[in-house]
Amino acid sequence: MAKVFKKTSGNGGLTLYLGKRDYVDHVDKVDRVDGVVKLDPADFGDRKVFVQLACAFRYGSDDLDVMGLCFRKDIWLQQIQIYPNGEKPALSAMHDTLLKKAGDNAHPFSFEIPNNLPCSVSLQPGPDDKGKACGVDFEVKTYLANEKNNPDEKIEKKDTARLIIRKIQYAPSQVGAGPKAEICKSFIMSDKPVHLEASMEKDLYFHGEAIPIKIKIKNESNKTVKKIKITVDQTTDIVLYSADKYTKCVLNQEFGETVDSNGTFDNTLTITPLLTDNKEKRGLALDGRLKDEDTNLASTTMLRQGVEKEVLGILVSYKIKINLMVAGGG
Repeated sequence: MAKVFKKTSGNGGLTLYLGKRDYVDHVDKVDRVDGVVKLDPADFGDRKVFVQLACAFRYGSDDLDVMGLCFRKDIWLQQIQIYPNGEKPALSAMHDTLLKKAGDNAHPFSFEIPNNLPCSVSLQPGPDDKGKACGVDFEVKTYLANEKNNPDEKIEKKDTARLIIRKIQYAPSQVGAGPKAEICKSFIMSDKPVHLEASMEKDLYFHGEAIPIKIKIKNESNKTVKKIKITVDQTTDIVLYSADKYTKCVLNQEFGETVDSNGTFDNTLTITPLLTDNKEKRGLALDGRLKDEDTNLASTTMLRQGVEKEVLGILVSYKIKINLMVAGGG
């Protein structure tokens, strides 16, 4: 294991250990979250130690939680007691490594993430935005409390240690046929139209992968096609608390290909949408970000049969548009 992630509570009595921060959704199952908590129970008194994994939708930073307003909504939550008389999971290789790292008085735990939960998504903050980004996140938290679920019990921040983890989408192994679209456009003062056909080889592309688009143009009009413009739009549909839908352009690329009157064009043009070209766009959906680590444009949300959209929090999709810029014709 190259790196161990750990966080210690303010009182020094709890140290949370995880072997990784990224957990892959393989469509049929999700990687298990295996961790360890090292205890120093000198100041615990009668309190117990719990570990919690929560999937939540955040639409405001923690410092805005005033006047009874909560800007975080739990989508899914699971808690277990690990001390005293805690649940003991079947030990994995990850547990063995973390237990050796943590030393004495370390207690293992495990969580199974349901595969109907959303993947981690964050909305890119603006340059002046502070605090945690809006979006869907997963958090592992260990804390001291007298009871497992008592809403009236106040848990002190110093009695808590937490780490944000990320659930990421694994692309299906089977790739389907790519989409195809065509249009026929007529112009004033021209007897015949321009035909445009665009198609793609497959329906799934990885982050950073070049996307070739096969374009066929048959220009029967008396106009000249001056250039071809390809745009990629990301649509973010926030379905959990409202019907907000945002569309932002993540690629706008022009190709200086001309097609004269009665001419044809049959070629492949290649595009590559990247986050590096969109760093300043506030509200752009990204794969969940961990602190200042780099990430990608958000993966397309995969809708499983029987899963309610509201559970997914944020739906992300992409659309490619091809425009022909015609001299004197728009």
